[in-house]
Amino acid sequence: MWKIVVVLVALAVGAAALWVNAGRAEGPVIEIGGSAVVGQTGEIAVTVTAPNAALTALDATVVQGDLRVPLFALTPETASDLVVDGDRATLTRPTGKRVIPELTAGEFQVVVTATRPVLFGFREATSTATSTIAVRLMPPQVGVLSQFHYINHGGSELVVYRVNPPDAESGVRVGDRIYRGFPAGSADPGLRVALFALLWDQPLNTRIDVYARDSLGNEGSSTFEFRVFPKQFRSSTIALDDRFLGRVVPAILQNSTELRVDDPDNLLAAYLAINRDLRRMNNDTIAALAAQTAPEMLWQGPFKQLINTAVEAGFADQRTYVYNGQEVDHQVHLGFDLASTATASIRSANRGRVVHAGWLGIYGNCVILDHGMGLQSLYAHLSSIGVTVGELVETEAELGRSGATGLAGGDHLHFTMLLGGNAITPIDWWSAQWVSDRVLRKLNEAGLPAPTGGAQ
Repeated sequence: MWKIVVVLVALAVGAAALWVNAGRAEGPVIEIGGSAVVGQTGEIAVTVTAPNAALTALDATVVQGDLRVPLFALTPETASDLVVDGDRATLTRPTGKRVIPELTAGEFQVVVTATRPVLFGFREATSTATSTIAVRLMPPQVGVLSQFHYINHGGSELVVYRVNPPDAESGVRVGDRIYRGFPAGSADPGLRVALFALLWDQPLNTRIDVYARDSLGNEGSSTFEFRVFPKQFRSSTIALDDRFLGRVVPAILQNSTELRVDDPDNLLAAYLAINRDLRRMNNDTIAALAAQTAPEMLWQGPFKQLINTAVEAGFADQRTYVYNGQEVDHQVHLGFDLASTATASIRSANRGRVVHAGWLGIYGNCVILDHGMGLQSLYAHLSSIGVTVGELVETEAELGRSGATGLAGGDHLHFTMLLGGNAITPIDWWSAQWVSDRVLRKLNEAGLPAPTGGAQ
């Protein structure tokens, strides 16, 4: 009998020891990271380490004075927000003024409490960690230096401005369009230059301002004086016939595998898909190429119109397409159609680097040159291409030969200028007076060097 008593006592003592030791077990290891400084935006990252990442509770709270804002509480519904890798569970949460409007400049604390099960879940071990994070809400300062900004509707302009701090992202905002600012190449690290445009389809009273945004999401802006000159865009009618459709549709479908049509033999339906859907895809590709622009001006002086050419269609012509006497489509022609002789030599309008040289849907064989600071030029419908992507070409270098590829009714060059991936009228850039007054004058008044072609 006494042996049984001894065993029971020993078991009781062992159980008591296990219970006491379990109560002394260390809680999960908590690491708080993410943004050391937040502003309008920021992020909190929490990593909790426990055996098998098993947690019974996890709470994260922002504390600033009397303000307490829960960031996270572990529930069956929120458990999927944790990223588990072995013994580690990671949680990220956005923070900053946009997420917590009550935040004020200064500091706040992130308090994280985590609990894990011990002794087969009969007891728990808890730990708490705190991290102090700075809050900065002062927006960058931006001020316009240049004067006399005159914008032709569908055209472009240049503004010189200063931003502080110099590392803030900045540019010109025209309605919902953003045009990047670039370092001016001066001793002043905050001096910036930006080309911007009022597109053909934007209202004449569209708001235009210069903005600067720091890495914390704080933003400052400045308006400036400008004047917009209205332009009358022409309307035209394009008659479609079976001969034209039979020539252009199969070739485009064969070379543009990104477009799917239900019945390739239905030439009119396929043409409408090309004119609408493929046109949109192609313009998305063109817009994406704007990201490859050089940070400095590669061009020199006014751009050159292809010599000895007749203008067959102008910029922003409003086109109505007619088939068998019925209107079937409406599109806008965003460029100039320049006709010369068949397979005429196509020359670069200015110095630039090739960012596209190949097939581009409705544009057929197409070359796009980057001239720096978001400015590019496009040459379409070529019969052949004589340059490669990455090549730096000088003014009047041969890019290829004219042709009738893509949606071309006959041999010609479709030419347009692009700014930030958006089509703008080439007329301004063909004018030596415009380039001198709208661009070079502003650079000179700001003490900046005129474009010399940039670095290779």
